[in-house]
Amino acid sequence: LINKLKDKKNFKIYKDFEKNLQINDDFIVAVSGGPDSLALSFLSKLYAIKNCLKVKYFMVDHKLRKNSTKETKFVKKLIKKKIDINLSVLTWTGKKPKTNIQSIAREKRYNLLINQAKKLKINYILLGHHNDDLYENFFIRILRGSGLNGMVSFDKISKEQNINLIRPLLSFSKKDLENITKKVFSTYINDPSNVSDKFKRVKIRNFIKNLQSEGLDLKKFNLTIKNLKSANESIKTFVKINLDENS
Repeated sequence: LINKLKDKKNFKIYKDFEKNLQINDDFIVAVSGGPDSLALSFLSKLYAIKNCLKVKYFMVDHKLRKNSTKETKFVKKLIKKKIDINLSVLTWTGKKPKTNIQSIAREKRYNLLINQAKKLKINYILLGHHNDDLYENFFIRILRGSGLNGMVSFDKISKEQNINLIRPLLSFSKKDLENITKKVFSTYINDPSNVSDKFKRVKIRNFIKNLQSEGLDLKKFNLTIKNLKSANESIKTFVKINLDENS
């Protein structure tokens, strides 16, 4: 594994990942088979070894596509062979939705992972969301009519059912994660839903690409989101002070 860090870019990404994570407890890693989650598997394995932590890796088979079970078996063999990870598969059973598929599937996936965390008495689940997801989420919340708090609520750490959901890759681009995955694993799963424009998230993704071609600077956009987060935290702080002093 250390040999994979001889690449200077990979080494820098790992050091940044280390700073972003900073936990000293056992954790679960959510794996999908895409480049982001495979990069997360590699980085988290190194982190766990260095910090003497126990990690459990889980992948959810949603049974939404004919090849889903075949894909989970492929990913299980891949990460065992390349970085010696034992991947467990959780299966979403029962009737599948015909509308709002991605949102419901995400909710089911989180529930399956959180249930495992509770059974294992683990308080942290690592998710593979990256910087590009942050931008997409911002626009999705705008379309939903969210206020300031909703638009900037996609944080590095959030809580679901008293379990900490950690997103240590939020400062990395998808391109960086793809590069790591290609060097470590040579391949990854391409989910066809990621390019199907019948899904809102894909439409937003294409919209952002069009904005970039018209001059959108993602670094400045990222700064805007950070400034909005700062404003939101300030509002929360002063509201709390006002409540404590006057009620």
